Amino acid sequence: MSTLGVGHARVEGQDKVHGSARYTADLRPASGVVHCAHVGATINVGRVTHVDVDQALRQPGVLGVLWHGNAVELPDIDDSELLILQSADVHYRGQIVAAVIADSAERARAAADALTVHYESEAKFDNVLTSDHPDLYAPEEVNAGFPTDSIRGEPEDALAAAEIVVDHWYSTPAMHNNPMEPHASTAAWEHTDGGESLTVWDSTQAPAGVQDDLATLFGIDAQQVRVIAEHVGGGFGGKGSTRPNAVLAVMAAKLVGRPVRVVLPRSATFAFVGYRTPTYSRVALGADAWGKLSVVCHDTVQQTSKIVEFVEQTAEGTRHIYGSDHSRTTHRVAALDVSTPRWMRAPGEAPGIYALETAIDELAHELGMDPIELRILNEPASDPATGTPFSSRSVVEALRTGADQFGWADRNPRPAATMRGRKLIGSGVALASYPAMTAPSTARACANSDGTFDVSVAASDIGTGARTVLTQIAADALEVAFDSVRLHLGDSKLPKAPGAGGSSGTSSWGFAVHKACRDLHYQLNQIGTPETALEVVADTTEDLHARAQMPREAFGAQFAQVAVDVDTGEVTVERMLGVFAVGKVLNPRLARSQLLGGMTFGIGMALMEEGHPDARYGGFGNENMADYHVPAHADVLDVEAIWIDEDDDQLNPMGSKGIGEIGNVGSAAAIANAVFHATAVRVRDLPVRPDKLAGRIDPTLKN
Repeated sequence: MSTLGVGHARVEGQDKVHGSARYTADLRPASGVVHCAHVGATINVGRVTHVDVDQALRQPGVLGVLWHGNAVELPDIDDSELLILQSADVHYRGQIVAAVIADSAERARAAADALTVHYESEAKFDNVLTSDHPDLYAPEEVNAGFPTDSIRGEPEDALAAAEIVVDHWYSTPAMHNNPMEPHASTAAWEHTDGGESLTVWDSTQAPAGVQDDLATLFGIDAQQVRVIAEHVGGGFGGKGSTRPNAVLAVMAAKLVGRPVRVVLPRSATFAFVGYRTPTYSRVALGADAWGKLSVVCHDTVQQTSKIVEFVEQTAEGTRHIYGSDHSRTTHRVAALDVSTPRWMRAPGEAPGIYALETAIDELAHELGMDPIELRILNEPASDPATGTPFSSRSVVEALRTGADQFGWADRNPRPAATMRGRKLIGSGVALASYPAMTAPSTARACANSDGTFDVSVAASDIGTGARTVLTQIAADALEVAFDSVRLHLGDSKLPKAPGAGGSSGTSSWGFAVHKACRDLHYQLNQIGTPETALEVVADTTEDLHARAQMPREAFGAQFAQVAVDVDTGEVTVERMLGVFAVGKVLNPRLARSQLLGGMTFGIGMALMEEGHPDARYGGFGNENMADYHVPAHADVLDVEAIWIDEDDDQLNPMGSKGIGEIGNVGSAAAIANAVFHATAVRVRDLPVRPDKLAGRIDPTLKN
């Protein structure tokens, strides 16, 4: 009997419930660990002129102070944000300018807070993005190697000739990942006859990536670096690459000759570990009177830092959703005096599809057409960007299934037509899409003489349930019981694997695990139970190179019902339904959890999450969880996720597509569209705060 498709409970579930699961701040060498607290710049742009090191060293328990005057020299690396304490230059508020190592976390933090740092500050800096910023430029490419611009046909001529045109700007603010577990690292150097070796316990989505970066930065062979990430308490992209906390821990350990732990305070997770860039999107749609699209234009604007260029692929998703003879998508970016934006759950698709799907809703309203029928009318026969058929695409089925389950036919299509007491009620819909990606990976499968199996891959379980689903994949490929497989991950000494990101973890690691286990199964069928351990290592690099080139995407339909207080403008999301087409669902329990989590992200994006750039002092003015709001239990009422099983043999041996991010795509648009349906007020700039509604709701509705 196959274990795939079964809702197995998490392998580590009991450990997490009992508190015995060990996260990075719990892991440590046998003895001798000390603590490091960083000092963030209090200016936005300028130079550090002096650090009062002697003053800090007189504090109780202080063992050392790091600053640019004594930090080890690091070589150039692609991610310049990792080159901490290499010069006196300050590029943004909150940048690490010093650090204190002490015998307790409290003493380290107290000494860091008391450390006097002298600066020369530049009076002017620019940390606020606008849609017409004078320094906008076209990058060579955008995140994940996608092209900066794409043009088909004659989009401007098609817009001029269209019978119906919707042409508006939409915006999303800076948003912060805020995983439950803050970024943390512990580093320990060891001197052996073979030279130096380094062990780092790190809260990371990519143990192998951190291993390679630290080896490069500190001039040792990658095989002498071990990175352990036993449990990771969320990342959402913010732990997808090596972060400065890991580099700081290694530097500090080298300075004091002892293992050093760094645990970032919550405020620091707003400063230098990444965030979603604010975006501006101009979406222009041209259609005939029956709703058939002739042209789709999506021009985007965002920010990056002056240290590292990171350009989110905001318009990439738009290239693959609706059929039209003409289209244009562009990305423009301004390098500002800010920290570097990074990945955040569904980078590109989350803000980009919000803009596109809001514009589609506006077009439906202009046409007096049902927004579901408008989407179905413009469903393409193949990928609009390439003309190549998708490996599978179940958009129409997702829309139809969702409409039936949600009760779409019962809604009054007229905006601001339904009231319940002092609340206006509305419903909205939006499409979701996300590429089904697979990266090369290796894995090892070992058959033991007692009939058990050990399967290893240097993956990272960031709370998604990777341990469990990989165990299921292994057991299924070996044709053995689930309980006979032990899965090992979270350690760079295991077979090399890509990081957890791009909703590609299960597909990438699972492909390698499946391959290794099938090979082992074949060998066992030839020889029977081995007297000693029998081991197989698999690499999927060539398998992926041999695959047919075709678009592989997951799709979905998001539905939301909201209630808007006519007096205050407060929005309550009363219910949400997501219907997803994600290949074969390998574990329904874990899949539902991931999809609901993504949809909850959409509630935060739509209604509350908003990083405020501080134009006076730099950085963000609300770098704490009191002023930066994320959904709490009271905000998440009735949310449900269902799926359509797809039989797609062009993905991986399991037939699965990623699910970690698609739940976040389209959910904010569905909520914002529901707000318009409830109030007849269109808010194009997220979040939909009460102050953006209260003064614009028809006063006659308040009587």
